[in-house]
Amino acid sequence: MEGRYDMNKIVVVADLGHFNAYTLSKTPQGTGKLDLIESFDSVEAHGKYSEKVTDQAGKFGSASGKSWAKGYGEAHNIDIENEKRTVKNIAKTINKIIREEKCDGWHLAAEKAINGQIVDCLDAEVKAKLEKNIAADFTKVEKSEIINRFL
Repeated sequence: MEGRYDMNKIVVVADLGHFNAYTLSKTPQGTGKLDLIESFDSVEAHGKYSEKVTDQAGKFGSASGKSWAKGYGEAHNIDIENEKRTVKNIAKTINKIIREEKCDGWHLAAEKAINGQIVDCLDAEVKAKLEKNIAADFTKVEKSEIINRFL
Protein backbone atom coordinates (compact mmCIF):
# COMPACT_ATOMS: atom_id res chain seq x y z
CA MET A 1 0.00 0.00 0.00
CA GLU A 2 2.58 2.45 -1.07
CA GLY A 3 1.56 6.07 -0.69
CA ARG A 4 -0.90 5.47 2.11
CA TYR A 5 1.73 4.75 4.75
CA ASP A 6 -0.10 1.95 6.57
CA MET A 7 -3.46 3.68 6.43
CA ASN A 8 -6.50 2.65 4.50
CA LYS A 9 -9.23 4.76 6.10
CA ILE A 10 -12.29 6.57 4.82
CA VAL A 11 -13.80 9.67 6.45
CA VAL A 12 -17.44 10.56 5.78
CA VAL A 13 -18.92 13.92 6.79
CA ALA A 14 -22.62 14.54 6.24
CA ASP A 15 -25.65 16.59 7.09
CA LEU A 16 -29.08 16.63 5.44
CA GLY A 17 -27.81 18.87 2.65
CA HIS A 18 -24.22 17.80 2.04
CA PHE A 19 -22.18 14.60 1.79
CA ASN A 20 -18.39 14.27 1.45
CA ALA A 21 -16.30 11.11 1.56
CA TYR A 22 -12.51 11.25 1.74
CA THR A 23 -9.59 8.87 1.89
CA LEU A 24 -7.45 9.61 4.94
CA SER A 25 -3.74 9.04 4.56
CA LYS A 26 -0.44 10.17 6.02
CA THR A 27 2.26 11.94 4.09
CA PRO A 28 5.88 10.78 4.39
CA GLN A 29 6.30 13.57 6.97
CA GLY A 30 3.54 12.02 9.09
CA THR A 31 0.92 14.72 8.53
CA GLY A 32 -2.61 13.82 7.57
CA LYS A 33 -4.07 14.23 4.12
CA LEU A 34 -7.68 14.03 2.88
CA ASP A 35 -8.53 13.26 -0.74
CA LEU A 36 -12.14 13.68 -1.85
CA ILE A 37 -13.60 10.53 -3.37
CA GLU A 38 -17.30 11.43 -3.47
CA SER A 39 -19.40 14.51 -2.83
CA PHE A 40 -23.00 15.52 -3.39
CA ASP A 41 -25.61 17.99 -2.24
CA SER A 42 -29.10 16.75 -1.44
CA VAL A 43 -31.81 18.28 -3.60
CA GLU A 44 -34.43 17.14 -1.05
CA ALA A 45 -32.92 19.27 1.70
CA HIS A 46 -32.92 22.50 -0.28
CA GLY A 47 -35.51 24.53 -2.08
CA LYS A 48 -39.06 25.64 -1.55
CA TYR A 49 -42.07 23.39 -1.11
CA SER A 50 -43.49 24.83 -4.33
CA GLU A 51 -40.50 23.32 -6.14
CA LYS A 52 -41.04 19.92 -4.54
CA VAL A 53 -44.81 19.39 -4.68
CA THR A 54 -47.39 19.86 -7.41
CA ASP A 55 -50.41 20.96 -5.36
CA GLN A 56 -49.98 24.28 -3.64
CA ALA A 57 -52.30 25.57 -0.97
CA GLY A 58 -55.14 27.41 -2.63
CA LYS A 59 -54.63 25.83 -6.05
CA PHE A 60 -57.55 23.47 -5.69
CA GLY A 61 -61.12 24.00 -4.64
CA SER A 62 -64.71 23.61 -5.75
CA ALA A 63 -65.80 22.84 -9.27
CA SER A 64 -66.80 26.48 -9.73
CA GLY A 65 -63.16 27.46 -9.28
CA LYS A 66 -63.62 29.16 -5.93
CA SER A 67 -61.01 28.05 -3.46
CA TRP A 68 -63.02 26.96 -0.48
CA ALA A 69 -60.62 24.22 0.59
CA LYS A 70 -57.08 25.36 1.27
CA GLY A 71 -54.22 22.97 1.85
CA TYR A 72 -52.71 24.80 4.78
CA GLY A 73 -54.25 22.52 7.39
CA GLU A 74 -53.53 19.21 5.73
CA ALA A 75 -51.21 16.95 7.67
CA HIS A 76 -48.27 16.45 5.33
CA ASN A 77 -45.18 14.74 6.60
CA ILE A 78 -43.01 16.08 3.81
CA ASP A 79 -40.11 17.09 6.06
CA ILE A 80 -40.05 13.72 7.83
CA GLU A 81 -40.24 11.76 4.58
CA ASN A 82 -37.52 13.87 2.97
CA GLU A 83 -35.27 13.35 5.98
CA LYS A 84 -35.83 9.57 5.96
CA ARG A 85 -35.13 9.40 2.22
CA THR A 86 -31.98 11.51 2.58
CA VAL A 87 -30.71 9.43 5.51
CA LYS A 88 -31.29 6.18 3.57
CA ASN A 89 -29.48 7.65 0.56
CA ILE A 90 -26.51 8.65 2.74
CA ALA A 91 -26.34 5.15 4.27
CA LYS A 92 -26.61 3.51 0.84
CA THR A 93 -23.78 5.68 -0.47
CA ILE A 94 -21.61 4.88 2.57
CA ASN A 95 -22.24 1.13 2.10
CA LYS A 96 -21.16 1.40 -1.56
CA ILE A 97 -18.03 3.44 -0.82
CA ILE A 98 -16.80 1.24 2.04
CA ARG A 99 -17.21 -1.90 -0.11
CA GLU A 100 -15.59 -0.38 -3.21
CA GLU A 101 -12.64 1.18 -1.38
CA LYS A 102 -11.94 -2.03 0.58
CA CYS A 103 -10.88 0.08 3.55
CA ASP A 104 -9.59 -1.27 6.85
CA GLY A 105 -11.86 1.07 8.77
CA TRP A 106 -13.78 4.29 8.46
CA HIS A 107 -14.94 7.32 10.41
CA LEU A 108 -18.21 9.24 10.41
CA ALA A 109 -19.11 12.79 11.38
CA ALA A 110 -22.79 13.49 10.84
CA GLU A 111 -25.02 16.08 12.42
CA LYS A 112 -26.52 14.95 15.72
CA ALA A 113 -30.11 14.83 14.43
CA ILE A 114 -29.34 12.16 11.81
CA ASN A 115 -26.18 10.43 13.06
CA GLY A 116 -27.90 7.50 14.76
CA GLN A 117 -30.36 7.08 11.92
CA ILE A 118 -27.52 6.77 9.41
CA VAL A 119 -25.73 4.15 11.51
CA ASP A 120 -28.99 2.20 11.92
CA CYS A 121 -29.40 2.04 8.11
CA LEU A 122 -25.87 0.74 7.43
CA ASP A 123 -25.19 -2.85 6.41
CA ALA A 124 -23.78 -4.98 9.25
CA GLU A 125 -20.33 -5.49 7.68
CA VAL A 126 -19.98 -1.75 7.01
CA LYS A 127 -21.13 -0.87 10.53
CA ALA A 128 -18.55 -3.33 11.93
CA LYS A 129 -15.73 -1.34 10.27
CA LEU A 130 -16.86 1.98 11.78
CA GLU A 131 -14.02 3.02 14.09
CA LYS A 132 -14.96 6.53 15.15
CA ASN A 133 -18.33 8.26 15.07
CA ILE A 134 -18.82 11.92 15.96
CA ALA A 135 -22.31 13.39 16.19
CA ALA A 136 -21.41 16.79 14.75
CA ASP A 137 -21.71 18.61 11.43
CA PHE A 138 -18.25 18.82 9.83
CA THR A 139 -19.48 19.60 6.31
CA LYS A 140 -18.43 23.24 6.54
CA VAL A 141 -15.20 22.95 8.53
CA GLU A 142 -11.66 23.08 7.18
CA LYS A 143 -10.02 19.81 6.14
CA SER A 144 -7.35 20.36 8.78
CA GLU A 145 -9.97 20.16 11.55
CA ILE A 146 -11.37 16.94 10.10
CA ILE A 147 -7.86 15.47 9.95
CA ASN A 148 -7.16 16.49 13.57
CA ARG A 149 -10.34 14.76 14.77
CA PHE A 150 -9.77 11.47 12.91
CA LEU A 151 -6.01 10.98 12.62
